[in-house]
Amino acid sequence: MLNKALSIADEIIRLRRDIHQHPELSFQEFRTSALVADTLQEIGIDVQTGVGRTGVIGRIGSGDGPTIGIRADMDALPIVEKNDVPYCSQNAGVMHACGHDAHTAMLLGVAHLLKQSYQKEPWHGNVRLIFQPAEEAFDNQGISGATAMINDNALENLDAVIALHVASDRTSGEFYFQDGYSLAAVDQFEAWIRGDGGHGAYPHNGSDPLFMLGPILSTLYAIPSRQINPLRPSVVSLGQVCGGQVTNVIPNSVHMLGTIRSYEEVVRRRLWAEIERALQLSETLGGGYSLEIQQGYPAMFNDARVNGWMRDVAREVAGETAVIDAEFGMGAEDFAYMTQKAPGAMFMLGAATPDGRERHHHTDIFDIDERVLAYGTAVLAETARRFVTKVLL
Repeated sequence: MLNKALSIADEIIRLRRDIHQHPELSFQEFRTSALVADTLQEIGIDVQTGVGRTGVIGRIGSGDGPTIGIRADMDALPIVEKNDVPYCSQNAGVMHACGHDAHTAMLLGVAHLLKQSYQKEPWHGNVRLIFQPAEEAFDNQGISGATAMINDNALENLDAVIALHVASDRTSGEFYFQDGYSLAAVDQFEAWIRGDGGHGAYPHNGSDPLFMLGPILSTLYAIPSRQINPLRPSVVSLGQVCGGQVTNVIPNSVHMLGTIRSYEEVVRRRLWAEIERALQLSETLGGGYSLEIQQGYPAMFNDARVNGWMRDVAREVAGETAVIDAEFGMGAEDFAYMTQKAPGAMFMLGAATPDGRERHHHTDIFDIDERVLAYGTAVLAETARRFVTKVLL
């Protein structure tokens, strides 16, 4: 399968660069979806469009037997690209800064390989190619691309679901796996500390929310280390604190924005409660507060059995030393919704550029080593082939 993937490597790279040049934001992936659908139809694959609004599904198989899904996300980010490359974004203010262009191109490569395999030796099983919109953002109703596709039955009757994510900060050509909880549940909170405000010369005449902020901040940052079991990962971080405008006026409120990360649902809910308790200090100090928590993606759980299938294939494709068990961290992925619907797993594909420059995800100089695309394509395709031919069951 690797040899076959390498034989179409130039086409996978061409597709990736085409998509990279024409990035589209969440639920606006109209050109990308059309490119995906047209490419699948040219290969001879049954196509369903408009799934989860702008998502696309391709199907290969007999209609009976075990069914595996392979997911790739398609959306880009609102970032102005600063890379000086021939395939730089042509859409002002929008950039593929997380590798979704590579994911989509690799899954189209998988489509090529599996269609060839099925034509040569038909199997009694099904592969569902899931091209998902809107991984990067919710809509105004709190729906992301994964939930939109699930609502449109994209994962109905799946026996397993797999995916990969390129990692620009990890060694090119290495495969990273983690069983169990691997990426965090992500929530965000918005809070206001309220007081009376007043003249800066007479602070004793009212309650000062900036004064209240001090102990509240200390308490918020102590939640993971003092209120949560240290063996259970959790993060509370503030991204914005705003209050006041001039030197001699005590404001009547301070505004805060923050993020909450966790793996386990019981820890997640404990974090919400502890943030509320921290803000209640304002009442003790003569003020008040309000708090809004927006629940985001759940934690991503990698099924150890599914991960094992992909590990075995990756060892054959890239060699024993290229397959590494490693922690993914506290980032978030809406693929987590899919692994709640079917046993599933995602691996990380190291793709650091050979120039040695740090090109972190979600930055204006993000880029990857395109030489890894054939390898990721081969692992996904071979894992799916073995599944539908019952080699893995």
